[in-house]
Amino acid sequence: MKGVLLGVDYGDMRTGLAVSAGKMAFGAGCVLSKSMRKTVEGVAQAAQRRQAEGIVVGDPVNMDGTRGPRSEKCRIFADMLAQRTGLPVVLWDERLTTVSAHEILSEINVRGEKRKKAVDELSAALILQSYLDRQEDGSSAG
Repeated sequence: MKGVLLGVDYGDMRTGLAVSAGKMAFGAGCVLSKSMRKTVEGVAQAAQRRQAEGIVVGDPVNMDGTRGPRSEKCRIFADMLAQRTGLPVVLWDERLTTVSAHEILSEINVRGEKRKKAVDELSAALILQSYLDRQEDGSSAG
């Protein structure tokens, strides 16, 4: 996928968003909803606003490479998003991105409510950056 991409860290209550600008990913806010359908709609609107040409959704694969209930939920979400937007949607292995996001936020001393809001957005940026880096390397494994 080329052009502007939207990165998504899907969550049950808060879904982090990121957007690409060339070879870099930047946080782009969150969609707050307990409903998968409403979250799909919010992400679709964000993709339209940013004129995204594709969407990268984090896939929470287990550490041993197997797919659990969270991964399956993200697959359903990605399918719904692709149907709603008509855009290509890629599932991307997101192992350890939330851990990395928490480590980064600890290093810069982000705490409390600010941290809750920042972790999902930062996770989405890390997912999208990982995808962009892999594309730059010429590989499409994910």
